[in-house]
Amino acid sequence: MIRVVRLSFKDEHKEDFLAFFHDRKERIRAVQGCTFLQLWRDDKNENVFYTYSMWEANSFLESYRNSAFFRETWSQVKQWFSESPMAFSANDVITLP
Repeated sequence: MIRVVRLSFKDEHKEDFLAFFHDRKERIRAVQGCTFLQLWRDDKNENVFYTYSMWEANSFLESYRNSAFFRETWSQVKQWFSESPMAFSANDVITLP
């Protein structure tokens, strides 16, 4: 399963988010069932980021989202948002190497 989350930050907090993500990225990636993690930055708006993660199954993502670590992370990050985040989940249909 693939999960993409679009995050828009207030200008004064984009660097806070980058530092915070850098500090937590290894712990997020080490969560059971997470097989891939990337952070993207929008090419037109430097205050917009996307997390791209891959999960063995939706149950692993849900377990992570219900964890104390996620709640702690989200409670900090959401204070910096300039607009509501958008999340998308999808399943791979075709992959070309």
